[in-house]
Amino acid sequence: MNQPIIDARSLSRSFGSLVAVQDVCFQVQQGSIFGLLGPNGSGKSTIIRMLLGILPPSGGDASVLGLDIRKDAERIKPRVGYMSQQFSLYSDLSVQENLDFYGRIYGLDRTRLADRREEVLGLTGLGNRLPQLAGTLSGGWKQRLALACSLIHEPEVLFLDEPTAGIDPVARRHLWDLLFELSGRGVTLFVTTHYMDEAERCSEVGYIYQSRLLVLGKPHQLKQLPEVNPAGTQRYEIRLPSPAKYLAALRQVPEIHDATLFGETIHLLMDQSRSPEQILDQLDLPPSEDTREIAPSLEDVFVTLTSNAEKRNAEGVNPDEKSDHAVQTATVAVLADRPVDDKPVANAAKPPIHQQSSSEPIRTTSSDMISATGNQARIHRGTWTGLGAVLIKELVHIRRQPTTLFFMLVIPAMQTIIFGYAIDTQIENIPTVVFNMDGRQMSRELTAAFENTRRFQIDGHVWDEDSFQRSLSSGRAKVGIRIPPNYTDQLLRGEQTKLQVLIDGSDSQVATTAQSTAQLLGLNLSIQMATAKGEALQLAPARNASGQSTLPIEVRTRMLYNPDLDSSHFFVPGLVGIILQLVTLFLTSFAVVRERELGTLEQLFVTPVGRTGLLLGKLLPYAMVGFVSFLTVLVVMIYVFQVNIRGSITLLLTLSMLFMLCSLALGLLVSTISKTQLEAFQFAFVIMLPSVLLSGFVFPRSEMPLPIYLVTFLIPVTYYIEILRGVVLRGADLSDLMPWVLGLTICGVVVLSLSVSRFQKRLSG
Repeated sequence: MNQPIIDARSLSRSFGSLVAVQDVCFQVQQGSIFGLLGPNGSGKSTIIRMLLGILPPSGGDASVLGLDIRKDAERIKPRVGYMSQQFSLYSDLSVQENLDFYGRIYGLDRTRLADRREEVLGLTGLGNRLPQLAGTLSGGWKQRLALACSLIHEPEVLFLDEPTAGIDPVARRHLWDLLFELSGRGVTLFVTTHYMDEAERCSEVGYIYQSRLLVLGKPHQLKQLPEVNPAGTQRYEIRLPSPAKYLAALRQVPEIHDATLFGETIHLLMDQSRSPEQILDQLDLPPSEDTREIAPSLEDVFVTLTSNAEKRNAEGVNPDEKSDHAVQTATVAVLADRPVDDKPVANAAKPPIHQQSSSEPIRTTSSDMISATGNQARIHRGTWTGLGAVLIKELVHIRRQPTTLFFMLVIPAMQTIIFGYAIDTQIENIPTVVFNMDGRQMSRELTAAFENTRRFQIDGHVWDEDSFQRSLSSGRAKVGIRIPPNYTDQLLRGEQTKLQVLIDGSDSQVATTAQSTAQLLGLNLSIQMATAKGEALQLAPARNASGQSTLPIEVRTRMLYNPDLDSSHFFVPGLVGIILQLVTLFLTSFAVVRERELGTLEQLFVTPVGRTGLLLGKLLPYAMVGFVSFLTVLVVMIYVFQVNIRGSITLLLTLSMLFMLCSLALGLLVSTISKTQLEAFQFAFVIMLPSVLLSGFVFPRSEMPLPIYLVTFLIPVTYYIEILRGVVLRGADLSDLMPWVLGLTICGVVVLSLSVSRFQKRLSG
């Protein structure tokens, strides 16, 4: 016997405590049409996803084309085609663009792609719809396009997950004609459905219910099962006028085991000891217009097996027991659904139908009057109608969305506490560097006086002019105090000494505070000296170069980088970083999550596209969009706000690309956490708010409490804003920015590694 194309051996899959598939075994031979039937939620789609290698099984094993689904999933994908239950192609691409996309995914060159496109267009009849957008196609044509895309690479096995769901009967017939043609060409078809007429067309049929395969065999074999044809019974079809009126009465007869409505007829399964005519006479029903014996249908097979499985489950029968006909039964492992079919299920309990003689006059009762009055009242209800129902429904929605509740209740409280402590508009501890060229006691007292104001924090002393300028240009210090070498001598001689205070004006709020504090300190020190000296000698405390009396100390402040203290010079460069993160973070996360919601991402997982190719293909377009956005904001900054770039543009562009990579990775990370676009928006918002308030974009980080200050180093845009202001405002070079570049690089590597490790080319379950 030839090796089976598909071989499932005790295949199982659980999602937590929910068992979706349990101990399923079957084989599919080459060129056959294998039909897997079952109601929604029975495990059909889960089985296909496991066979395709995008959902790892919890137990058991399987092979497709002789390849193990666990170890050789990527080798299986180029040789199979997949048509998902939900239309999962790109609605905003045309028919030809979708076909070309999937052809390129499977590595077809231009010539081969053109040949295959013509062939599948001829097969599916889509030749005159090439420029039409896929989203504008009708249901039947969408299914044809999905089939064409799944066939573009000539697969050996074609998986079709409920391919005819939601399309009209004519489109269903045409689609099945295509499937028969493919089967005739040697393509093996694996089809899931819950339509009984489609099951009749399959070479072999398996019926799965409540996660277990109940039966497996050819359609004609299944109809001969003893469970379907109990000993001593016979099936009949009887034709009655208005048969629905008599169905309930027939089901009450003990000799009738099953009564089902089929159009204008009723199908009966009854004891051979009675005839249909005897039953009709017994119930005083009109005689049948036509009575004939019939064979069971596949619907009868599946209804009977389902009913038996439910009875065994209710009675607690061991689910591992098997009948002589290899029928598998099981206890309920997943939520039970009724067989999906338009026809009523046999033996279902229904209320008796009230029969009324046509000659009996119609009477209007008081209840009828009440009902009519109620209908009128409902018709005349106003705009408040349904408020209670909608309100309750929305509350239930909110209660069942943990992320929304967390976002609404926990995040605001956390942010209020964090930002309440972190945001402090009072400026203190301004990083200050001292270039003391005097070095004597009076100069050291001056330095201590600056530090005692609590507005200045002496972070270091330098001993040469280059180090002094480098401290300011790199941003490590916001204020530089230059004490002249003759500071002590001039004070002792009664001459005025000039003290220079250089202030980084890029942050107007910090610069204004430093300027006013330095000038006030100089005035206070001069007054103290003047008072002491005047009282001791009764002389003027100091004289200027022209001999006039003056204050001993003159503090000369000088604004660097932003002499006019224009706030736009401070905010606009930081705004560049915020906008760049906003664009890349939101676009990337929403794009990936949107594809997951639409099912197109699952369709890509089934193709042989590599994970790196998929990631780069998704991220690079948004990187280009982000870069264009970055250049646009730079142009606005330069020509609208007159903020010129003092440093190297090449350095700025290079470091901006590094930040963009980190921001794209953040968006990818959000997409791996979020299941819906709403969740993606919530997580992205949680990232953006700290990026705005804690990064130094608005409020100085030096004023934040130590725990929150340390947290700011975990925010990538913190480093990028410092880089932007350093290059744009201070003309800093790479050596000046090295601490910030290293911090941004570490953040980027960590975020990118975490995102890539979480982004797997398979379903998470």
